[in-house]
Amino acid sequence: MSMGGNSKKGSTTAEPYINVTPLIDVLLVLLIIFMVVTPLKPSRFKADIPTQRDPNEDLSKLKPNPLTLVVSIASDLSIKLNQDNIGSVNDTTPLANKLAQVFRERKETRAYKVGMETAANVTEDERIEKTVFVKAPRTMKYGDVVKVIDAIKGAGANPVGLQVDDLPQ
Repeated sequence: MSMGGNSKKGSTTAEPYINVTPLIDVLLVLLIIFMVVTPLKPSRFKADIPTQRDPNEDLSKLKPNPLTLVVSIASDLSIKLNQDNIGSVNDTTPLANKLAQVFRERKETRAYKVGMETAANVTEDERIEKTVFVKAPRTMKYGDVVKVIDAIKGAGANPVGLQVDDLPQ
C-alpha cells in the first residue's frame, strides 16, 4: 500500500531570491559621494558692461570719471598714462612706479570705487579704485601689450580693461 502515490515529500526546490536592498543602499551612497566630490560650477560671472546710451546724445558734454586711468600705447611704443608721457613699452618701470604712487595716494585720500564708500564688509584695500584701461592700436604686437599689462598688474591694478576703440596710427 502506498501512501500518496508519486509525490516527493522530501525534495524541496529552492526558489531564487535576490535581496536588492543592500545594492540600492550602496548605489545611493556612491551617488552622494560623487555629488559631493564633483566640483561646483561658478555661480556667476561678473562683467562690467557699459550702460546703453541714446545714439543722438551729445557725448562731448559728458565728463569722465576723475578716477579713470587710461594707459595708451602709441604705434611708436611710447606709453601715456591719461595724457602724461610716462615711458616706453621696452621699459615699463616708470609706468609701474607711477601707478603704484597713484594707488598709494588714493589709499591715503580714501578714493573709493563708486558704491563702495560705505561697504563695511570689504577691506579698505579692495574698496580703493584701481581700475586701469589699456588702449592700443590693432596693429600693435600682442607681446608689447602684454608687457604693459604685466607692469599694470604688478603695480596693483585690478581689474585691467582693454579698450576696443581704434587709435590713429
